[in-house]
Amino acid sequence: MMEFEIGYLGLLLTSFLAATFLPITSEVFLISMLVLGYDPWITLLYATMGNAAGGWFNFIIGRLGNPKWLKRLKVPENKIFRWKHKVQRYGHWLGLLSWLPFIGDVMAVALGFFRAPWRASLSFILIGKLLRYLVIVTLFILGWL
Repeated sequence: MMEFEIGYLGLLLTSFLAATFLPITSEVFLISMLVLGYDPWITLLYATMGNAAGGWFNFIIGRLGNPKWLKRLKVPENKIFRWKHKVQRYGHWLGLLSWLPFIGDVMAVALGFFRAPWRASLSFILIGKLLRYLVIVTLFILGWL
């Protein structure tokens, strides 16, 4: 009888949820799986896929937004201007930083909200997430974690 394996799917889901506004840390789950002997490269793949999908979800949520809503929510004009200016200045490059705790989620939403080019934004979100997990997996393989 085949035993049901939830590990990789659990990592995918945890990584997705960690990329949203939920206070979940996928790194702990990833490192735990590595300690338990899961394949490092497969865990890298699943963690990256889940976290990138979460970042893309945030981008899409932002894209559905309407700048008029921010004014109705009484968000200060200077904050709106600052974020809009950052997105216009740095564009899709901000996607590389979408892995950062707290502000990374906001960056992905802002990229969508202020209409950064979607292909480049989603690509850079993926690259940023991949690099983050690649560092963790590499440090584990080298015995530094």
